[in-house]
Amino acid sequence: MRFGMFMGPFHATNLDPTYALERDLELIVKLDRLGFDEAWIGEHHSGGFEMIAAPEVFIAAAAERTKHIRLGTGVKSLPYHHPLIVAETMAQLDHMTRGRVMFGAGPGALPSDSKMFGIAPSELRPRMEESLDCVVALLRGETVTRKTSWFELNEARLSVGCYTQPMMDLAIASVRSPAGALAAGRYGVQLLVLSGVDDNSLKHYVGNWKIYEETCARHGHVADRSRWAFTVQMHLAETREQARKDVQYGLERWIGYANDIVPSPSPPARGHADPAAWMVENQRAIIGTPDDAVEKIEHMLEVTGGFGGVLVFAQDWANWQATQRSLELIAEEVRPRLRGSNALRQASYDRNAPIYSDNTKLAMTAVEEAKARYEAAKARG
Repeated sequence: MRFGMFMGPFHATNLDPTYALERDLELIVKLDRLGFDEAWIGEHHSGGFEMIAAPEVFIAAAAERTKHIRLGTGVKSLPYHHPLIVAETMAQLDHMTRGRVMFGAGPGALPSDSKMFGIAPSELRPRMEESLDCVVALLRGETVTRKTSWFELNEARLSVGCYTQPMMDLAIASVRSPAGALAAGRYGVQLLVLSGVDDNSLKHYVGNWKIYEETCARHGHVADRSRWAFTVQMHLAETREQARKDVQYGLERWIGYANDIVPSPSPPARGHADPAAWMVENQRAIIGTPDDAVEKIEHMLEVTGGFGGVLVFAQDWANWQATQRSLELIAEEVRPRLRGSNALRQASYDRNAPIYSDNTKLAMTAVEEAKARYEAAKARG
């Protein structure tokens, strides 16, 4: 199972923007050192909290500071950009990152964004599909001629192809509608679930996965569950009490943003005496210990039938120190348990612990024999 981060990012409007962006870069470095597999960087243009407008620029900076972690646009809002510029930029990043970049695409999430671009929300998904067809073809080295109501390509092709052949990994965002599953299935690429993980939502995503499987089959692709990833709201500490205390720092501000800016049929309720308890009780978040995280993710695996990635939202619920500790706990305790990384180590321990006395006797006997040989050699002069 892959572990990564989905970085909108979410920063309350009281935080200095320059410092916030620097800290985001430092967080990517932290993830790299902790062995996280990937990080996805969002694109937003309004609302104040999610303040990265150009994920490619951020990725270029983060790539220079890191060694191993893969970096993706999470996601590029295709209706706002000409597809040739999108394809050229991603191909360039593929070279600059030596193949570590991933291309995540979507229609755009905030109506306040599309309004500024003069695009009706109902036009976003059709535009995404039109653009995606062209971007993928361009990245694969094809020549594209196409005219739509909002862009035109005349024998367009890349002058510099991808570093990764035939192209970098592609992922499509999926929320509630089947549009994401249909688009991802058409190309047989990753499906990123960007919404809640309560049981009702999980059952809905199972339906979307069925659509994905059927669409993959129609287009000659194999639906691989390892390419299905879920975003999760998660903050961990050594105890549940500490975790809930930690999120007093920023949870209520985030709930305010979710109610005031982000379109949702059921935003998290505001005004609760203990918002962390409400989030946990309503399956909106994991706020607790590594044991709680493992239990929840195993439950998600059971309900969905299996998937290949867990992406932790970067949301500033806790302060900087507590946020880093939460990520350390995921790396130290959650990830190895869900991957079975220590199975052989534990088997070795379990095999040898019961015969400790026998092994000790053998070791002591060897020591005595060595001493005897030394004394004998000494006596012989």
